[in-house]
Amino acid sequence: MRKLARRLLRYLVAIPVAAGVLLANKPIVVFAADQYHDFSVSRQSYKAAYGHWSTLDVPDDMKINAIHAALLSTGKVLIIAGSGNNRKNFEAGSFKTMLWDPQTDRFTQVPTPTDMFCSGHTFLQNGNLLVAGGTKSYEVLPKDIKNAAGVMKIKNESPDGGPRTFLKGTQFASADGTQLYRSRADITVPPAMKMRHGTTTMVHAGEAEVWVDAVAAGDGPVVTRPAQYRIPGLSGADARNLYGVSDKITREKQEYGGDDTSYEFDPHTERYVRVGDLNQHRWYPTLAPLPSGDVLAVSGLDQFGRMLPGLNEVYRHKTQRWEAKPQLTRVFPTYPALFLTKDNRLFFSGSNAGYGSATEGRTPGLWDLRDNSFQTVPGLRDATMTETSSSVLLPPAQDQKVMIMGGGAVGDSPVSTARTAIADLDTRSPAWRPGPNLPHPTRYLSSVVLPDDTVFTSGGSSGYRGGPYQGRTRSDLLTAQIYQPRANRFVTAASPTVGRDYHSEALLLPDGRVITMGGDPIYDKGGRNPGTFEQRIEIYSPPYLFHGARPTVTTGPDSVSRGTTASFDTPDAARIRGARLVRPSAITHGTDVDQRSVALTVGHSPTGITVGIPRERGLLPSGWYMLFVTDSEGVPSQGRWVKVL
Repeated sequence: MRKLARRLLRYLVAIPVAAGVLLANKPIVVFAADQYHDFSVSRQSYKAAYGHWSTLDVPDDMKINAIHAALLSTGKVLIIAGSGNNRKNFEAGSFKTMLWDPQTDRFTQVPTPTDMFCSGHTFLQNGNLLVAGGTKSYEVLPKDIKNAAGVMKIKNESPDGGPRTFLKGTQFASADGTQLYRSRADITVPPAMKMRHGTTTMVHAGEAEVWVDAVAAGDGPVVTRPAQYRIPGLSGADARNLYGVSDKITREKQEYGGDDTSYEFDPHTERYVRVGDLNQHRWYPTLAPLPSGDVLAVSGLDQFGRMLPGLNEVYRHKTQRWEAKPQLTRVFPTYPALFLTKDNRLFFSGSNAGYGSATEGRTPGLWDLRDNSFQTVPGLRDATMTETSSSVLLPPAQDQKVMIMGGGAVGDSPVSTARTAIADLDTRSPAWRPGPNLPHPTRYLSSVVLPDDTVFTSGGSSGYRGGPYQGRTRSDLLTAQIYQPRANRFVTAASPTVGRDYHSEALLLPDGRVITMGGDPIYDKGGRNPGTFEQRIEIYSPPYLFHGARPTVTTGPDSVSRGTTASFDTPDAARIRGARLVRPSAITHGTDVDQRSVALTVGHSPTGITVGIPRERGLLPSGWYMLFVTDSEGVPSQGRWVKVL
């Protein structure tokens, strides 16, 4: 018994001694653990099973707040920040775009004419990237608003005298004359229009809108109900015909205002080219490619930060001009995920980036642009948690299956979901069916279609913008998975070392790797101070890059036509089993309506392969694609650029 007591005493003494040794040598222990981790993940067997991450060396003067990213047909990656969610940059007129060349790892800056932060974009059939909208003004929080402000609608009831221009600083007076308000910008008001209604001629006032600010600070000038305002200095008929009306003038939050500029980025000159302005200012819009080669602009906030009430428009690629489409009026939340289907409809998966009604326009369904009809697709679990979710047209695109993954409740809600679901659009009455859950409830998940008919998913966070979640101060998820559509399961992939949440992107490179960038957490790691934009860039090499020699394609046409066949030479013809045309990504805020992988039929010849190109424009829109061939083990070739005419 005494021996047992002595042993216990020695153990009790040894425990704090050992703890002290570990504490004193904590850096050594951590270093050793890191070294062992690096050794483990660098083994060939580990890479072949899980893939491998590496960090891209970005020069300090080339680091960028990656808000938008697109893979160009030159193989370079276009990274757009605009002002990069930085008010100082916006006020200084400092807007940024970078090009990264994966072949040389070289970065170059591109002159950026306006603030493309939170614009919309998609590829045109000539390979240019259409970029439309962006930021006209930054949000202002109530605590920073000293003078009441609001939108003033100036009316002109005179059909005579032409348009009337009012300069910045024009004053508007309340009915009793006790309060004055000044306009923020020059504004031109069109004349009234005379219109006949049967035998009666009626005059419809011309109108235009402008921000106004109260001359006096404080709550005195606050007006919370509609009112009319006169314009001091006008007299006679002008005083009667010209006046202002406003629904409210308050010290409430002022949302981001949308821009109306549009550009085509030319991959060869590597410059933005100004094209026709949008009919509506748009912030957070989606640009959806159409079978005709034209583009539909949907949703967004206008120049005053108001949700556009379903005012959609079409970009005519031949004339480089936008046309209003009142016959296609339909409301969606901002950055809605819209996928072109093989029967030429647009499928709205429900995924979006926030802003808009909590109920109106959030129901998934198939939108037929021929008659503006909408077929609801029911059955989605956690249907109120589609905001900041990820959606992807599963490969191959012929299957017409769309998967939605994760998401959260509307706004800055702390609630999120691990739900996935799949909609088979190739049936008469499409409905969602459950998919395998993600490992964690996830917002802002990145999803990338790979050339072996799988989908790589990574990053995201459980909390809003990587913030608090179930007691933790930060909720970034250092996880990655690969979804296998045929088996309907996720398999674990190597873990990234950098967290990605809001304002993060991932896209497939022509060599089969995946680049990940961005991240804009609301708080720092301590959870008290504002977060810092993540400027590190990581690259993921999937397992198929560690499975031996890759098949190669040596020669072949640079363009193909739908409904035809094309021959490509390859020394590996005997082992090639599949071929895919993969449309390059153009992504922002988790919305990527461009990426898709289209299966080709494959025939063999003594010197190569012959591939069959599908006929449907909705399945295979015109434009540039990467041709990947895969062998019997699913190992893909390098992507070869081919234009679909």
